[in-house]
Amino acid sequence: MTDLRSRIIQTALLLFERHGFHGVTVNQIVEDVGTSKGGFYHHFASKDELLFVIHDTFITYVLEKAEFANKTYASPTEKLQAIIKDFVKVFDLYKPHIAVFYQETIYLKPRFETLVKQKRDQFKQIVLEALREGKACGEFRQDLPVEITGMAILGMVNWTYKWYRQTGTKTIDEIGDIFVDLILHSVLNKGGTSRISDENIRI
Repeated sequence: MTDLRSRIIQTALLLFERHGFHGVTVNQIVEDVGTSKGGFYHHFASKDELLFVIHDTFITYVLEKAEFANKTYASPTEKLQAIIKDFVKVFDLYKPHIAVFYQETIYLKPRFETLVKQKRDQFKQIVLEALREGKACGEFRQDLPVEITGMAILGMVNWTYKWYRQTGTKTIDEIGDIFVDLILHSVLNKGGTSRISDENIRI
């Protein structure tokens, strides 16, 4: 990402958080950045596309991390552990992006909303597939309702944006470990063949 593109995004994040998407003009953004409209339109076709890029940045991050975990680990337990850790981390790495996402998502144009939804659905399917694999190989409980469990995991971690503070007593890695501990102890088949022991998933 070029320096100017990055500065435009960071400035827009602050302005959108403070004034809302419709309360900010391209003129305000370029004035705060110290560039021209030409500089803005060299990187973004419109303010709408800029809002999409803000949304897309963190969704792409979690999807790529989940795809990497899916390819890297043979064990569904290890896959789910890695996915959860990286999912939690996004709330620290992209805190302003996520704040703007929840605040301004209703203003996404339909074509951009479709692209964002596709990536969110892809991420959800990777989580669900890890749960299905875990049941199939005996690592996870056989009575586990995959869809409900998957939605519970997504809802539980997504809610982090409401309460997480970078100045809090727990680091984002510690919080990730807590989520892993809670979720894996809920889904693991205690009499199964999981490669991860209780000691390894405790914080």
